[in-house]
Amino acid sequence: MKYRLIEAEKAEHSVSRLCKLLGVTRQGFYAWRRRGPSLRQLGDEELKRLIVSVYDGSHAIYGAPRVWLELADEHDVHVGRKRVARLMRELGLQGVSRRGRKPRTTVPAEKAPPAPDLVERRFVAERPNALWLADIERHEALSNRAVVKGHRLRLVAAGR
Repeated sequence: MKYRLIEAEKAEHSVSRLCKLLGVTRQGFYAWRRRGPSLRQLGDEELKRLIVSVYDGSHAIYGAPRVWLELADEHDVHVGRKRVARLMRELGLQGVSRRGRKPRTTVPAEKAPPAPDLVERRFVAERPNALWLADIERHEALSNRAVVKGHRLRLVAAGR
């Protein structure tokens, strides 16, 4: 990482100053420049090509776990699942997931009339216990579970 920063900033500052600032030697920087890609980088490039072919073969549906399994089963390539996940992230590949969606229990009719306004927009009661209001269908009230329907209160379960 430090050597890449030196390579990027050497046009603006001297290599000696950058190496001193980052705590590395100039000889180390120049040796890094002469070196080719590591075996891991070369293997990652080959593995990326395989991952793309498996991913495209699944019609862009498979995620990292399934790609990893198919690499082991069909292509006899045994690598770590997290390595496959990292390479898929680098390639911008993502599987399709059906999780996370809440089931839709109530489908409103398109032309359904709105609920009647029983309070008639007057939110002040003349006497205690004459008017109950709520914005939600269920709420916890003084450790009693209450269900609010319209403007009446019906106790469902007492205590916890």
